[in-house]
Amino acid sequence: MASETDITTPRVAWWTTTTDPDWIAVYRQRLPYIYNYFRYRIGRVAEAEDLTALTFEKAWRHRERYRRDLAAFSTWLLRIARNVATDHLRAARTHAPIEEAADTPAETTPEDEHARASDFSRLAVLVAQLPERERELLSLKYGAGANNRTIAQLMNLSESNVGTILQRTVQQLRERW
Repeated sequence: MASETDITTPRVAWWTTTTDPDWIAVYRQRLPYIYNYFRYRIGRVAEAEDLTALTFEKAWRHRERYRRDLAAFSTWLLRIARNVATDHLRAARTHAPIEEAADTPAETTPEDEHARASDFSRLAVLVAQLPERERELLSLKYGAGANNRTIAQLMNLSESNVGTILQRTVQQLRERW
């Protein structure tokens, strides 16, 4: 079984003496990982924020369902995030929120921003051509920052299979780039 902080940088004690986690610590520590998962998976800032909030809300509402003996808390939270993403993608909204226009940092030049947007668009096209499983693995690895063990648990694959698929997928993206 993976440790409670298997994909985190700083170690924070999530668990109090009771059976409930310290939700403030969980939120502060896991928020960037869950948010980045949605940014990689969905690609739109406003939707990533909404889905991140929905994930933490669902985790809070169903906190009594978490079983420590089955998976690390971070794995359980990522499982909820994957289910939220799946539900969202099924709904498949086709409009982009207007808030995205305000997401450009002020310290970049227009040329830098254009080059970054062009690279991001190019990468998004290449990633969209990948099979669903590979897109999901990339989102978990590079968006959520999950390690191969956690991804293997979430995707019902072996750890070595996750590493192999990710390596081949990244190589394929590099070749197409």
